[in-house]
Amino acid sequence: MYRIFPYICKKIQKMEASTTHEKKTRIDTRLSKEQKLLFEKAATLGGYRSLTDFILVTAQEKATKVIQERETILVSQRDNEIFFDALVNAGEPNEVLISAADEYKKLLATKCK
Repeated sequence: MYRIFPYICKKIQKMEASTTHEKKTRIDTRLSKEQKLLFEKAATLGGYRSLTDFILVTAQEKATKVIQERETILVSQRDNEIFFDALVNAGEPNEVLISAADEYKKLLATKCK
């Protein structure tokens, strides 16, 4: 009845393969008639074998995306904190840095004339 596209089959097979050796658990949910009809239509149009397959694949993709986005934000925040901490709490410049700054100032002075 459902037309199954190759990429959807691979996703479902991958998901099934990863859960075959794992203990299964159950989620029960209540939804409106309109929501169920919407999900069923999307499952049919998307070529999924069943409403359950559609919901599992879609929820897993969304969960993975949310986790990746949040982890990226956390890493970015941590990087910002490290960077600004280094700016605010910078130590005294060493001789090499002072020498480089002096050379840069001389270079600018000769080019600006």
